Amino acid sequence: MHLDLELSRSALAATIAALAGRELTVATAESLTGGLLGAVLTEIPGSSAVFRGGLLVYATELKTVLAGVDPALLAAHGPVHPDVAVQLADGARTRCGATLGVGLTGVAGPDPQDGLPAGTFHIAVSDANRTLTLAGDPSAVPADRDAVRSWVRSAAVLAAIRLLDHVAHGRWEIDPREQPAAE
Repeated sequence: MHLDLELSRSALAATIAALAGRELTVATAESLTGGLLGAVLTEIPGSSAVFRGGLLVYATELKTVLAGVDPALLAAHGPVHPDVAVQLADGARTRCGATLGVGLTGVAGPDPQDGLPAGTFHIAVSDANRTLTLAGDPSAVPADRDAVRSWVRSAAVLAAIRLLDHVAHGRWEIDPREQPAAE
């Protein structure tokens, strides 16, 4: 799997190993990334001990039908909202029987969606008691219109893996200065 942003296989393998070492399992509910996070996670040998499965909920109504996102939340705020990411994470976790859920939602671009610019995204990682969230920074999106979608999806996957790494090491907080964009 190719990501436009640098992600070493050894770092990803270390995250998978840390999750396995803590006996944590992962399920995803992906909208923005269309299954890319699950594909990247399962590229690593041994990931089957950690990755339970995922829900692809690209269509807004599937966020409710498959992941259990509250339709009133979607009606009030649309599909790109931090609370939607949290409910996606919770839905993935409970429906796939995992200890951790990851929810990803956002605007891949290159055009805005519902008034939100490309690069706006929200990611949540949750267990039964806690949630860790991160938002993408649309100002970091490249000016090259043809590169926007790939860049945004890659940035979101990399950010999700960073959150999983935090949780794998028992850190349920993230420095607000840590950016999900490429270094």
